[in-house]
Amino acid sequence: MSEINTLPATPRERVGKGAARAARRDGDIPAVIYGGNQEPISINIRQNVLLKALKRGKFLSSLLDIELGDEKIRVVPRDVQRHVVKDMPMHVDFLRLSENSRINLFIPVEFINHSAAPGIKKGGMLNIVRHDVELKVRAGDIPEKLVCDLTGYNIGDSIHISAIKLPEGTSPVIADRDFTVATVAAPSGLAAGGDEEEEGGEE
Repeated sequence: MSEINTLPATPRERVGKGAARAARRDGDIPAVIYGGNQEPISINIRQNVLLKALKRGKFLSSLLDIELGDEKIRVVPRDVQRHVVKDMPMHVDFLRLSENSRINLFIPVEFINHSAAPGIKKGGMLNIVRHDVELKVRAGDIPEKLVCDLTGYNIGDSIHISAIKLPEGTSPVIADRDFTVATVAAPSGLAAGGDEEEEGGEE
């Protein structure tokens, strides 16, 4: 199960533009939690807490727990409204999830067995094309990572998503092609040496 970040929040008793402006003056960002066949919940999140979450990246595809008093609500962000000039967050929409909800999330890729890759042992470089892969997953069973075994890969080889064993019940969001996750590239010195040799032969 992947680590799920928590965002502390407080209930927002008043709604409307005036209440939202008042919240922002107090250092809060108004937000709403909707979906899951339940009534929407209006909340406030501290601006500095939200900005920290945004800086982590891929916010709109991150699984979060909203901590509202003694309750934790599993959500995924669906929209961040920003100020047209300052680009600061003004309002956030969160979609409430159940254990069986299916969502798209970026899952990090871990590369193992570097020493078992002939291309790397010869001095080749692992060129990572995708540090994480967007998967369709179930909210109650999110993998912590994908594991890419480098055993047997040589210089010039490409590693495609089909070579990585995906956890049961997950599938890539990109389904129309066998996309590349990494390649084993020739070391720059070897490539440069080859170019020089070719030029010498032409003379």
